[in-house]
Amino acid sequence: MQIPDIPNLIHYAIPFFALTVIIEVILTIKVKLEDYDFKDASTSLLMGFGNVLLGIITKAIVLTAFLFLYKYRFFTISVTLWTWVILLFAEDFMYYWFHRISHESRLFWASHVVHHSSKKYNLSTALRQTWSGGFYTFIFWIPLILVGFHPIMVMAQMSISLIYQYWIHTELIKKMPKWFEAIFNTPSHHRVHHATNPQYLDRNHAGIFIIWDKLFGTFEPEIEKPVYGLVSNINTYNPLKIAFIEWYNMLTDFFNSKTSIFNKFKYLIKPPGWKHDGTSILSTDLRKEWEEKNK
Repeated sequence: MQIPDIPNLIHYAIPFFALTVIIEVILTIKVKLEDYDFKDASTSLLMGFGNVLLGIITKAIVLTAFLFLYKYRFFTISVTLWTWVILLFAEDFMYYWFHRISHESRLFWASHVVHHSSKKYNLSTALRQTWSGGFYTFIFWIPLILVGFHPIMVMAQMSISLIYQYWIHTELIKKMPKWFEAIFNTPSHHRVHHATNPQYLDRNHAGIFIIWDKLFGTFEPEIEKPVYGLVSNINTYNPLKIAFIEWYNMLTDFFNSKTSIFNKFKYLIKPPGWKHDGTSILSTDLRKEWEEKNK
């Protein structure tokens, strides 16, 4: 089996994305659910368009880095059906930890917050993607390269994972069959991930397989109706602000905080909301407070 050309799977999927968004709008109105917020959806589409354009640059950077590191691989993994199956699970495992750390470390949250900035939850939300993450978050997939998976293989599987995650951004699908809900990430599981309800914060980080959340203790079933957005919403439709406001806030805290250089760096690596003066209110605090009230 030959290694495919540099993957542009996301680009090929764009017409499908556009068609399904239109279909979802029609179905949403037909079944009398909350109407689409077209300003919000337009912002999501603009963020997605910017992500695709910047992806031309970031994919070149990532491929160059991966090809360089591939020279120092420990093994050489051939391209077969079975190695693709192994990579499916291995890449998803890496995605889980990338996604989880993106919620637990502000440096990675600064780019990931874009995807959570909408107070709506529909297929257009899936397209609300970072403009900065592609330049540095690829480091989470480096172990796959060093183990011996070919860079093109890894990048193709990364694209496949993102395409899978597109369809789960909807409220039109309530529940999938039980066996599917037990193994795979679904609209129900991912609605939890996008919710600001205290019990849902920083839960269900899965890409394709929900099994990682169940294995590492971050799974939460959808029970209460989700409230979407951020704990402190950005409240803007300006794509530039959405793309970079958390970078601005994080660097402001880093440079302006009256504390030691050690604590300054904590503003980069600690969770969103961390403060050096002990006044932090983190998502873990909000969840514990909810648990105490609901004992």
